[in-house]
Order: sequence, then C-alpha cells, then structure tokens
Amino acid sequence: MIAVLRRRRIVGTAVYTGIGLAILFFQLMPLNPGQPGLPGPDLTLCLTFAWVLRRPDQLPAVIIAALALIGDILLGRPFGLWSLMVLIATELLRPRAWRWADQPFLFEWLRVAMLLGLMMIGARLMMIVFLLPVSALGPVMLQWLATVIAYPLVVAFVRALGVRRISTSELEMMGS
Repeated sequence: MIAVLRRRRIVGTAVYTGIGLAILFFQLMPLNPGQPGLPGPDLTLCLTFAWVLRRPDQLPAVIIAALALIGDILLGRPFGLWSLMVLIATELLRPRAWRWADQPFLFEWLRVAMLLGLMMIGARLMMIVFLLPVSALGPVMLQWLATVIAYPLVVAFVRALGVRRISTSELEMMGS
C-alpha cells in the first residue's frame, strides 16, 4: 500500500509540473497579436493553490518554487519576487489544508481570494521598497479579479483529473 501511495505522489507531482509548464508555454504564445486587452488570470497560481489544498503531500516546496521561478524568468517578472510570494503563500496553505477539508468551498474561495490580494500587495510593496518599476494598479486589480473568478474552474479541472482531498486513512498510512 505504501508503494501505491508513493507512486500516486510521484505521478501527481509529474502531472502538476506538466500542466504548469503547459500553462507557461501557452502564456508565451502570441495568441492576441492586436492591442492588449484585459489581463488574464494567473492559472499557474490557481492550479498550485487548488492542488496544495487538496493534496499537499504531492507538491514539495522545491517543485512549486522551481515552477514559479521558471515563470518569473520566462514572463519577465522581477527575478524571484513572485516565486517567493508563491512559496510563502503555499506554505501558509499547506498546514491549513487538513483543517479546511470539511468546510464548504465558498470559504476556501474567499480565503484564496484574500491570500491572492495580500500576495499582490506584498509584491507591489517589495517592488516599491527596492525601487523597481511598478505597473499601474488597475491592470493588477483586474488580474486579481480574473484569477479569483478562474479559481473555481481550475478546482473543477483538478477534481476532474482525480485529485481529491486526502482521506484520513491515507493520512494515517503516511504517518506510519
């Protein structure tokens, strides 16, 4: 049984990494060559939060940080800043995943929305402190709104992949 759990963990990590890299690939493609419109959601962040809140055992912090750092490099964000914010946020969510498992989805959605807002404010403050150029607040707020709206869709996608909350029996097996 332990081998089955280990295999599920490895497969879950590989699937998360593959989906995350695919999202980054599509973000780099010039799909809208005209004038820029509304900012899209941060689907990688939604995927990370949804996965960590369902199966925190499948996502080591190194994988999350590496994927976020690759995103920083490829998307031209300040190197390591958003990766640090993502890592801090996921490590704040990880121990709470067990306690939030029995609560309705609406509470999870609101908590994730607040955490996203705090992350964006924290990143902006760090950019201001280190005298980096800060983008306008309007597009950042629209991206926050788009990400919050996309979160339930990403959760439904993750659930369709078969990623469900860890059961108490699996938790006991991992502890022994």
